[in-house]
Amino acid sequence: MEFQFTEKELAFRAELEEFIKSALPPDWQERARSWPGGYGAMEYDSEQDRKDAESFKQKMVDEGWFTVSWPKEYGGRGLSNMEQAIYFERTSYYRAPSLNIATAIMGPTILQIGTEENKEDWVPGIAKGEIEMWLGYSEPDAGSDLASIRTTAVREGDEYVLNGQKIWSSLAHASNYGWVIARTDPDGHRHRSVSIIVVDNNTPGVAIRPLINIIGVHSFNEVFFDNVRVPARNLIGQENMGFYYLMTALDFERLIVNIGAFKHGLEMLCGYVKRTERGGKPLGADPHVRRKLAEIAARVEIAYLFYWRTATLLDQGKIPSVESSALKLVTTELSRMLANASMEILGPYSMLMDPAQGAPMNGMAPRGYLDCISATIGAGTSEIQRNIIATRGLGLPSK
Repeated sequence: MEFQFTEKELAFRAELEEFIKSALPPDWQERARSWPGGYGAMEYDSEQDRKDAESFKQKMVDEGWFTVSWPKEYGGRGLSNMEQAIYFERTSYYRAPSLNIATAIMGPTILQIGTEENKEDWVPGIAKGEIEMWLGYSEPDAGSDLASIRTTAVREGDEYVLNGQKIWSSLAHASNYGWVIARTDPDGHRHRSVSIIVVDNNTPGVAIRPLINIIGVHSFNEVFFDNVRVPARNLIGQENMGFYYLMTALDFERLIVNIGAFKHGLEMLCGYVKRTERGGKPLGADPHVRRKLAEIAARVEIAYLFYWRTATLLDQGKIPSVESSALKLVTTELSRMLANASMEILGPYSMLMDPAQGAPMNGMAPRGYLDCISATIGAGTSEIQRNIIATRGLGLPSK
């Protein structure tokens, strides 16, 4: 299948690209070291990088770019999901600071399943970039099987009292609210007894402790709740329906793919191969290297096809549950493939992580090699995605 943009979409793409180039610092491409599909680059290497990223995000908010496909009455542009997908593709190609978790996951979920009170409380602040959220899903004994969570939220009058622990909570330390799933009916069915509750990080009893990831970056955290009192109006949707809402939120999370970064990463690797000689011969003349690059290029095109197909289904009013899992599976596995190939092709130079040492590709290869592992786990492991594709997509038995 061949996807082609409409004239309106092409005009939108050109307008967006021009804005990105003018709003980003001229040397941002050299400073940005995020890896396609990775998790660890959510933090910045310097205070200047952080300030530049925040400045860029504010410019995007002011122009309404952050909420392209949201209804106008909720601070969006009212454009199509395809145009939202174009936004993701172009910003990730230029490795620009893009949507935060609240804008990309919580906002769309609330718009779809939230009460009018929920929308009034949270959507305007999310659209303006004033609300940052972290995902309070995983626990020490509950990862892929989220129905096994033990964190509880007991209703007492106009409040819920939370007790428990979350782990691998990305950017909880840099957010102001948590999007937390907790068990609100301890005696209920495991899938009909949990709820989603928004928790203010500054509430007494909330303790956030850093977990340093494999790259040496503070992106993850463990979060403890000790008799944390949360207003009952912070409940999202209906009580005990959180597991089903969570499936909607996970579909949105799996659709957030920095697809353009794959093409950019491949271009960087090809550029290195063209400029480098090894053993007196151009590296690009090595048939093994050429075969590796050709395979990755084909996989990148396949990923793009999954990506545009998913956006098309959304614009048709369909719920791309299977397609979002396929997209997530293809892109996170591609992240590992690109990282492994980069390390192999760069050879001894693949160990250099600091560009000041003359590291190829801005030192991205070793970062990506370490970082891409987490991408196949976050938002559901590759095995979970394959199960969803098999059972929901192909109708195969679950046992």
